[in-house]
Parts: sequence; structure tokens; C-alpha cells
Amino acid sequence: MNLHESHTPPASPSAPAEEPPRPLIERWLRPLVRFLEVEASSGLVLLACTVIALVMMNSPWAETFAAIWKTPVAISVGTFELRETLAHVINDGLMTIFFFVVGLEIKRELVAGELRDPRKAALPAVAALGGMVAPAAMYLLFQGGRPGESGWGIPMATDIAFVVGFLALLGSRVPPGLKILLLSLAIVDDIGAVLVIAVFYTSNLSFFALGLAALGFAAAYFFNLIGVRRVPIYVILGICIWLAFLKSGVHPTVAGVMLGLLTPASAWIGDRTLMDVVNKVFRDLRGEHAEPQHAGSQQVASPHGASQHARAC
Repeated sequence: MNLHESHTPPASPSAPAEEPPRPLIERWLRPLVRFLEVEASSGLVLLACTVIALVMMNSPWAETFAAIWKTPVAISVGTFELRETLAHVINDGLMTIFFFVVGLEIKRELVAGELRDPRKAALPAVAALGGMVAPAAMYLLFQGGRPGESGWGIPMATDIAFVVGFLALLGSRVPPGLKILLLSLAIVDDIGAVLVIAVFYTSNLSFFALGLAALGFAAAYFFNLIGVRRVPIYVILGICIWLAFLKSGVHPTVAGVMLGLLTPASAWIGDRTLMDVVNKVFRDLRGEHAEPQHAGSQQVASPHGASQHARAC
């Protein structure tokens, strides 16, 4: 036995590294993030806001609550000024984004989903047509010849936000086919109702503004056709189209739906091409450059080949 042999004590298992303290704002927002990850969260928020609105409008604070939505909101750039109330900002602005997202969903289903079969795509369109004609006919049946006869277009629209909200509440219990059917029906119904309002209830319809919107759609389609992939260009075009619809007398949500349907449903570049581009960028950042392979060189493809290559050297 060697007396000078040193004995090292066995290494103790390392203690788990302590997590760095999280920022206070992150701890505060963690419950909200968890709630938003729940599929039914949007439906719960919609129902809660509906209950609050109903309670407020039937309370002593009804006038104060109604005055909130009349708060003026303005955007001014030089001599250009866009002034609307808070209610119009939501109905004409935020709802356009909502309809754009719904249009994207419908476009995906038309290209590679439940609605790619023309017979299946025709079903929600016919159902929406019946959903517009039947309420209008029933309204005229009871109001025909009376002072309220001109309001026959009011019961034609379906509130698509509530449709989506209730579908979110049910979550995975709703079959995907039923969800797409209801979304398609609601969107066609809303577009039909908006067109009815534009044709029969709008006295100052601007065909010049509609022409500008048509030019915007044509430009977006042309840019997509020739391969323009700069997202800010499409954002600017979308804003211009939205402004044209806002000034035309047609509700801007129609622009959101049409832009969603115009958006490509497939990726601009494939996954393999994207990985090649990313790898090339990282190689350039590290200063590595791919060297061209000569005809006499061989690529080592296995450990066995690597050992043979080492012995040959």
C-alpha cells in the first residue's frame, strides 16, 4: 500500500442551482398569462364584459358609462386628421383586425381544410343567405305598412364575436367541422348585412373611395404575385385600404375579411430553405465560409470511414 497515495473524498452531489429571482412584474403577470393560455379565456372575458355592460346601463351610472364611448380619439399628421369616438375606434378599427383574423381562418380552410370541397363551402353560404332572408321576411310580416317598416335590415346580421366567444367556451368539445361551419356562416352573414346597409341605408356612398380600395387590393395581389415579402408594405397597403373603406360609406370590417382572404395560406419559403438561410447567416456571423469540395475529396460519413481515413493519413 502506498502511504503517499492521496485519497480524495467522493464528490458530493452538486446542489441544484437556485433560480434567479424573477422580476416583480413577471410574478404579477404570471396568473394573467396562465389564464390567457386557457382556450375558453376569450369567451369568459366576453361574457364578463357583457354582464358588466348590462349592469352599468341599467344602473344610476348609465349616462356616465355611455359617455365613455363618446370620448373623442384623434390622429393628426400635418393637415390630415382622423377624428372618431372611442366606440367607432372599436367598431371600425379593432373589429377590422378581428375580421381579418377570421378571414385568415376561413382562407386556410378554403385552401387546405374543411371548405376546400366546393359543396362543403356552398353549405355555409346558403345557410347564411337563409339566415338573412328569413329574419328580414319575418320582420316585414309584422312591420309591413307601419312606420318601422324601413328597419327590415336590422335583424339580418349575426354577431360573430359572440359566436366565436361561445365556441371558445366549449373548447375542444366543439368538432372542428362545426366550428368552421359556424364561422363561415357568421362571416358570410355579416358581409351580406354590411352590403345591405351600404346599398339600402347609405345615402353618401363614395365610389371614388371604393375605387381607391380596389386599387389597394390589386396592388396587394400584384405584390404577392411578384414575390414581395416585406410585411410593412402590406401593413401600409392595409391601412390605406381601411381608410378608403372608412370614407366610402361601407363598413371597414369588409376590408378586414377581404384582406384575410387575400393573404397566402401557404408559407412563403419552405422549412428547408429557411434552415439553410439561418445556417448561412450563423456561419457568416462566426466568420466561417463553406469551402468548395474538390472532385478527388471524400466526405467522411461514418466512424468506420473516419478511422480508415485517419490510418491512410
